[in-house]
Amino acid sequence: MPVTTVTRQRAADDAASNDAVPNDADAFRRRLLDGLAESIATDGYHDTTVADIVRRARTSRRTFYEHFASKEACFIALLTRTTGELIGQISAAVDPGAGWSTQVQQAIQASTACSESAPAITLSWIRDVPSLGAASRDLQRDVMESLVAMIQTLCDTDEWRSAGAGPVPRHLAIILLGGLRELIATSVEDGGEVRDITESAVQASIALLGPRP
Repeated sequence: MPVTTVTRQRAADDAASNDAVPNDADAFRRRLLDGLAESIATDGYHDTTVADIVRRARTSRRTFYEHFASKEACFIALLTRTTGELIGQISAAVDPGAGWSTQVQQAIQASTACSESAPAITLSWIRDVPSLGAASRDLQRDVMESLVAMIQTLCDTDEWRSAGAGPVPRHLAIILLGGLRELIATSVEDGGEVRDITESAVQASIALLGPRP
């Protein structure tokens, strides 16, 4: 057997062996999620296949199906991870000692920065998820509840209460989130930068969350 053939076979065997290492499960899962994210950015979610994901993740279909039952399941896991990162970045950006309106600005700036870092994922999250059926409804509700909880937690402080702006009712948080989501999606679809909606988003958030009569 030619040396090049032996080398290629050994490389393939090593890759297969590495795929099977249980301790690498989290790493392979992250690679698959990153592979899906890259494919969405290039081709969009609907035109992405499992073959595209594993090619970008540099792994095998077998490994994919060890982690996810389908492309849709991988997509849901990616969006769940993305939401967790969004909540973490917003929470870290808000200074609880700052004035409440400054906190709103900090939160919106962190949110738009996060969305702008991956506009294709942001748009896919807003436009493609509804096509997933029952699984998408559960995901949308879970994400909405997580974001509502974040808003209520950030706004339930002495600073907000002293200004007459807290706590924030759940229905107001949902209205705010729905409006911001559509504003971001429209901006991306029109070819604009997510940062362009920052000022309007801050004004709308202050109007909804601010002191009430």
